[in-house]
Amino acid sequence: MSVGRTGFVVTDIERADAATIDALGVHGVATVHEAMGRRGLVGAALRPLQDGARIAGSAVTVLNWPGDNLMIHAAVEQCRAGDILVVTTTSPSLDGSFGELFATALQQRGVLGLVTTGGVRDVVDLRAMGFHVWSAAVNAQGTVKATAGSVNVPITVGDTVVCAGDIIVADDDGVVCVPRAEASAVLLASDARVAKEAGSRAAYQAGDLSLDRNNLRPLLADLGVTYVTAQDFEAEHGRG
Repeated sequence: MSVGRTGFVVTDIERADAATIDALGVHGVATVHEAMGRRGLVGAALRPLQDGARIAGSAVTVLNWPGDNLMIHAAVEQCRAGDILVVTTTSPSLDGSFGELFATALQQRGVLGLVTTGGVRDVVDLRAMGFHVWSAAVNAQGTVKATAGSVNVPITVGDTVVCAGDIIVADDDGVVCVPRAEASAVLLASDARVAKEAGSRAAYQAGDLSLDRNNLRPLLADLGVTYVTAQDFEAEHGRG
């Protein structure tokens, strides 16, 4: 599941500038994902614990062993305001490795939320305190603190590799990771996509059809799609 090694806490990660992070957060997951060429999604297995939240921040990555949350404790010290904690395990585990006490400590440091391939618990408290979570499970099963993992090494989260300092954007549509080196280019592409969609939205509000605006009628014809009346279709093909 992970591409990182165990036994390290990397302390001096680089982060993108706050203005770029904030602007990507305004665009949201779907726009950023499309602007990146449909890359970066962590996958549909991670779902939001809350409704209506949209956050963007720098990734602090954590690699735990299954059933063990020792390295989350180590990661708290490496977090600062505007970060998002991103957690996975060396092999799949849905144990509840994160709860209200971790959220309290992270929130005090200005951390925006958690993305985890594992489970979380204390969900009523997490929602009440406004600490936003995207997780693979809700699970009261506890964990131990016994085995060395790593903090701020590259990890694989679902379908993508997340490196410390990459930009995480998360909302009701899921989670997308923007490599830090690509942040400015992805923001420009996202801005362009939003402008294009604004034009399309205005056209649809005026009654235009997406078939025509996107020039899709020739494609339908090339694929052999024909327009027939209901009477002609029934006469040739019957009712079912």
